[in-house]
Amino acid sequence: MKVLVIGGAGYIGSHVVKELMAKGHKVTVFDNLSSGLRENLFPENDFIYGNILLPADLDAAFSQGFDAFIHLAAFKAAGESMVKPEKYSVNNITGTLNILNSAVAHNCLNMVFSSSAAVFGSPEYLPIDEDHPKHPENYYGYTKLSIEEYMTWYSQLKGLHFAALRYFNAAGYDIDGKITGLEQNPANLLPIIMETAVGMRPKMKIFGDDYETRDGTCIRDYVHVNDLASAHVLALEYIASKKENLKLNLGSETGTTVKEMVEAARRITGQAIPADFVERRPGDPANLVATSKLAHEKLGWSAKYSDIDTLIKTTYEVYKKHVEKK
Repeated sequence: MKVLVIGGAGYIGSHVVKELMAKGHKVTVFDNLSSGLRENLFPENDFIYGNILLPADLDAAFSQGFDAFIHLAAFKAAGESMVKPEKYSVNNITGTLNILNSAVAHNCLNMVFSSSAAVFGSPEYLPIDEDHPKHPENYYGYTKLSIEEYMTWYSQLKGLHFAALRYFNAAGYDIDGKITGLEQNPANLLPIIMETAVGMRPKMKIFGDDYETRDGTCIRDYVHVNDLASAHVLALEYIASKKENLKLNLGSETGTTVKEMVEAARRITGQAIPADFVERRPGDPANLVATSKLAHEKLGWSAKYSDIDTLIKTTYEVYKKHVEKK
């Protein structure tokens, strides 16, 4: 298939592009490089510099004729979304509507969307399945849920076929070591641990140590970015062939606390990784762990690289290389 990857120069997007290429698809990347990096682009692919907030940019891209597109261009910092909801409204919601309108206008009706476990909010039961009630506790999660609803309407009204992939916590780096661009201003745990491990920041913060968990810190389900990338390609091929929409949870099905992740990183890197406990962040549920049973049933997908040691080792290798270059 000829696939447009919107946000394909970003952390997850670049891994998705690599997997699409490995499966023989022709890829064009569309990105404004606000958080994506030129070093994440592959020379085999076409690149369009464009902005999802400019419909003319999207129309110019989609007019080239694509069989499918993947949307990974949303802002994703849950904490920031609670203090800057307008930023997330404009980029995530308005930007996505612009994408949908351009796509259907140019008859590109197969879509994979980077959704999030943040659509669920605090769990009413664990592990979280696709039918779990959806009550987002942060504005970022609300924007993702809204986009899922827009896609459902566009499916009914315009014939769009879509897969909404609800990641739990994306982490790790390319198993083959070919993608090495660091996330810009990361808000996720593992990059912050690694920045501390290699001396890019003097210490890190752990938000809250009084949650009702086994050690007082939040529990999350971490899934390796290579595993996420394979799910995108499997989902795209599924919806294109079966013309059936999917909403799937993607996780390792294992919960790890913040303290456990920090301790594992200290063990693997041999670094002290100083950390201070601070107040909880608003909108952070105590425990989020997935069941990915439906993804396995529909796509034959499972998390192959999402053990904690692999997540940490692949990330540390990238951060070490960046520090050694300087």
